[in-house]
This record gives sequence, C-alpha cells and structure tokens, in this order.
Amino acid sequence: MNDTQAQAQAQADTATGPAASSTATGPAASSAGAGVRSFERGRSVAELHVGDVASFSKTISESDVYGFAGITGDLNPVHIDAQAAAASPFGARVAHGMLTAALVSTVLGLKLPGPGTIFLSQSMRFLKPVYIGDTVTAQVEVAEIVAARNRVRLVTRCTNQKGEVVGEGEAVVLAPNG
Repeated sequence: MNDTQAQAQAQADTATGPAASSTATGPAASSAGAGVRSFERGRSVAELHVGDVASFSKTISESDVYGFAGITGDLNPVHIDAQAAAASPFGARVAHGMLTAALVSTVLGLKLPGPGTIFLSQSMRFLKPVYIGDTVTAQVEVAEIVAARNRVRLVTRCTNQKGEVVGEGEAVVLAPNG
C-alpha cells in the first residue's frame, strides 16, 4: 500500500455518517424502546402499480468516496489519488460506480417498495463518471409486478445535477408482505 492509499484508508476509517447534503428523507421512524427503531411497512405487490416512481438524491463528498473505499477495500487510485486520477481518462477523481449503484438500494429500501423490501438482483450500466461534488439522483420505476411470486421488476436510472444519465439498469425485489 503506497502513502496515498494508506492516507485514504486512514481517512475512510475515521469518516462519519452521510453527507449533510443528502436531500432525501426516509419514512417516519418512531422509537420502539431501548435503541430499537420501528418503520412503517413498505408497499406490497397489491399496493404497487406499473409506473410508480420514487427517487433519492445525494451530493457525493470526498468522505463518501474514502468511506466506500475503506468499506470495500477498493483503493483504486482513480478514486483516491488526485495526481493519478488527473492522468486518467476522467481527468479527476471519480466516485466508485458501485457507490452510485448503491443509491438505488436506498430508494428501494426506504421509498419504493420501502421498508421490508428484499433486494434480489440489480444490473447497472455506467454511462458517465460521477465526480466528487456531483449530486446524484437515483430513481426507480415499477416496470412489472409478478404477484404470484411477490416480485417486482423496476427500471433504475441515476442522473447527475446536469440531468445527464450516469447509470441505468434494472432491479428485481421481493416486495414486503401485505
């Protein structure tokens, strides 16, 4: 591990919480006693409709990138080393593609279908880089409901603050029970 990677690992180890610039909120939570949080149940297949849409926006910070690098062990210099990234095709440090894709999980688990959703699969094509400071909006749209199997297929799309699509794909989930 070189000095830059060691510094990134140390910063990732001390990074705290989500960036203050996160623009979405989850469902109302209530305290259910001694540190346990209780959430409303998400929507069952009977409560969902093709075309339902939800989104979550987050500004990607340097701490997010270092934290993700520390959690995953992906210390690729294009993410954590400004000098190496400057010589890359991107010209600057970029967020991990999977960090962008992970924002889809936030939408699925907190908004649509919501709490109780079980993530079964995700595909994502990365179309443009996400730079530190970009605001990414992850959006999901119900494309298909398979009621007999309690499954939902959703089209996923991530855009930046300019409205450019940075990633797109689909997800399949097991909806919360009704």
